[in-house]
Amino acid sequence: MPSFDFTSEADMVALKNAVDVAARQIDNRYDFKGTSAKVELNEKDKLITLWGDSEFQLDQIKDLLFPALEKKEKDSVKRLDVQKIQSVSGNKAKQEMKIKDGIDSELAKKIVKLIKDAKLKAQASIQGDAVRVSGKKIDELREAIALVRSKITDFPIKDGNYRD
Repeated sequence: MPSFDFTSEADMVALKNAVDVAARQIDNRYDFKGTSAKVELNEKDKLITLWGDSEFQLDQIKDLLFPALEKKEKDSVKRLDVQKIQSVSGNKAKQEMKIKDGIDSELAKKIVKLIKDAKLKAQASIQGDAVRVSGKKIDELREAIALVRSKITDFPIKDGNYRD
């Protein structure tokens, strides 16, 4: 019986590369000279931290970072959980963005419900942080992929681990 998995894993190498590109652009920009503007990636905690002198400067850093992220990995900005801006030591500002990895239980339930409500001849089951879809024919699985890709647009989902 053919099957495949819906997963969502962050490509940490691509994210690190994009953060490095944004950091180099920040270093080269004239309006950031002599300021505390910088961007850091903590791979262990899966956290991107923006530092700046003001909220406006943080927005400028995001304007550099987000296109770099999108260029390295499509829809990676949708993976970020942007936290509130914090004031740090006087007039400095800091903002953290958590990198969501894997499919959380709410989204997994939504995918399973989508497939069941569409009355496809495919079964979906939650397997940890992935959703396994199986069916008798490969065409039914392709319909499930097309359905989920068209309906779930707010989080990057990949299909893979095909089995026959």
